[in-house]
Amino acid sequence: MSAENSGHLQRAAGLMKRAAIASVGVSLFLVAIKAFAYFASHSVAMLASLADSALDLFTASLNLLAIRQSLTPADAEHRFGHGKAEPLAGLAQGAFITASALFLVIQAVNRILAPEPLDHSVEALVVMCVAIFCAILLILYERRVVAKTGSLAVEADQTHYLGDLATNIGVVLALVLTAYMGWTLADPLIAMVVACVMVFAAFRVGRQSFHQLMDRELPDEERARIRRIAEAHDAVRNVHDLKTRAAGLSTFIQLHLALDPEMKLRDAHQISDAVEKALQHAYPGADVIIHQDPAGLEPLPPDFS
Repeated sequence: MSAENSGHLQRAAGLMKRAAIASVGVSLFLVAIKAFAYFASHSVAMLASLADSALDLFTASLNLLAIRQSLTPADAEHRFGHGKAEPLAGLAQGAFITASALFLVIQAVNRILAPEPLDHSVEALVVMCVAIFCAILLILYERRVVAKTGSLAVEADQTHYLGDLATNIGVVLALVLTAYMGWTLADPLIAMVVACVMVFAAFRVGRQSFHQLMDRELPDEERARIRRIAEAHDAVRNVHDLKTRAAGLSTFIQLHLALDPEMKLRDAHQISDAVEKALQHAYPGADVIIHQDPAGLEPLPPDFS
């Protein structure tokens, strides 16, 4: 791997670790202030937000462990690295988010059947405004990290905090409608809406994680880009048997190059090295495997129709 690619991966790893640590810190702070607000107000919508933040603390801690594991270099027992630790953590997060949403629905139904007034709503509103501010800052930071690293674990955590932001805004609305306008059903109904948002987030994170664990191909536009890069070399007749997958920060690319059948082995090797270098420049840290075929003798592509 070139020094440029190695430096890129080190910077990405540092960004991912800092994002994970920031997420744990923010989650711990939000759990503390929301616990105070819930016991002061007894709002089920506040309970929804507290449960969501407690779940964020758990998943943020899980993310931190998963990111550390995924960034562990390849070893004798894991020659392809440890990148799948990220989607494994994503699946776990999706399961816990769904369970938390079910708990909120049960609590909201109980509150509909037995309404209760809210106390200390002013303190709760202050807490929620602080929580909204913290969530927005963390989301903006994690969005920058995802844009630079493509980390599934950080993206999953960002998804959680988008749900947490929706939860916090919903709680503010519930507190205002219930405490100041007397609409007692607003609190449990908004809690149920928040639960639906959480389930949607769980499905999105779980689906992305499942695709990585099942070695789903990269998107069609990325596969087309890989073909264009490989076929840009003047000596390459065509590209076939392209296979791709991703695991954490790692991208794996396998392809066959059709070359002049009369070409010397040394020349074919140099062409493959040039194509590999071009692909690794476009996909820093990618594991690229290239096989050379004599043009005109390449096998027919498999039919996946």
